[in-house]
Amino acid sequence: MLVTVTLLLCVLGGQALDLLKASSGVPPPVPRVHCWCSSFPNVTLCSWPEPSHCPPTHYVATYSERHGQPITEKCLIIPPSHNSSSPTSSSSSSSSSSSSSSQQWHCQLPNLKLLTDYIINITAVHSGGSSSYLSSFMLEDIVKPDPPVDVQVSSQNTRSLQVQWSPPPTWTNLHIFPLKYQIMYQWKNRGIASSVNLGPFESTQVELKGLSPGREYLFQVCAKELLDLGKCSNWSSSVNITLPRTKP
Repeated sequence: MLVTVTLLLCVLGGQALDLLKASSGVPPPVPRVHCWCSSFPNVTLCSWPEPSHCPPTHYVATYSERHGQPITEKCLIIPPSHNSSSPTSSSSSSSSSSSSSSQQWHCQLPNLKLLTDYIINITAVHSGGSSSYLSSFMLEDIVKPDPPVDVQVSSQNTRSLQVQWSPPPTWTNLHIFPLKYQIMYQWKNRGIASSVNLGPFESTQVELKGLSPGREYLFQVCAKELLDLGKCSNWSSSVNITLPRTKP
């Protein structure tokens, strides 16, 4: 006789709810899902890694309003083989887990409403059974822009630098939802690493003064929605520069 065991862990208040359904076979692992909005409010994605050493697995991804009408919508699922050519690949590469984006499944959640609780359900199914991940979220809580691009650093003199950058091109509503930025710069002094975080800045260029002549600095920039929705982006690609010891 087939024995079915259902384990439900439910944590309210926007935290994850994991539903694990196990049959007499060995079910797939519960998908490790991460959701974020890379261009508020239009581009929301969820991703999870392709499990290793599993039978062929397919996924069912749905979402619904927690307190609205009981209507379940299907997500558009993008398999790993299509990620490199997907228009969302730049977002997924910067915001997903440590696994390569080429090994990540994605789903798109279009037309989400503001100030609305949603529940997403990602179910993995194979011959051994099924496992589901459920999570509740509000769009405003998962905002996370992609990193700024085109970071450039130039020396003004022996003790000052100018740092400039461009907003992430995937943040398409910059005129309606502006971004603010933080700068992190790092250096070593006698082998000891130090770092400083500055900001937020609303402009896309900053002059930094009082630096040390002859010292090498590493700069990175992150972006966040101006009104503090969600999280700051991942740090941008780093730029290194060494200040001159003497005036040019």
